[in-house]
Amino acid sequence: MDMGLIFYIVCGAVLAAMAVYYVRRKHRLLSVLFGSISGLAALFLVNLFGEQFGAYLPLNLFNVCGSTVLGAPFVAAMIVVRYL
Repeated sequence: MDMGLIFYIVCGAVLAAMAVYYVRRKHRLLSVLFGSISGLAALFLVNLFGEQFGAYLPLNLFNVCGSTVLGAPFVAAMIVVRYL
């Protein structure tokens, strides 16, 4: 299997899981907004100050989309992945 195809399948599965999560929430729109804003804020702060601590994450399409959809846990996971 092509790695690009696997990547798109995994991204689709993650988007589907997050959609199910947000649909089951009581305050759907508020949950989506809070998750997106907290993820983007975490990514921005890590981008701004992370280089001083060795945890730099660039602002690219993958990181911005991932932090928007998955929130701050995505940013934390990306920092852990960079250290592995």
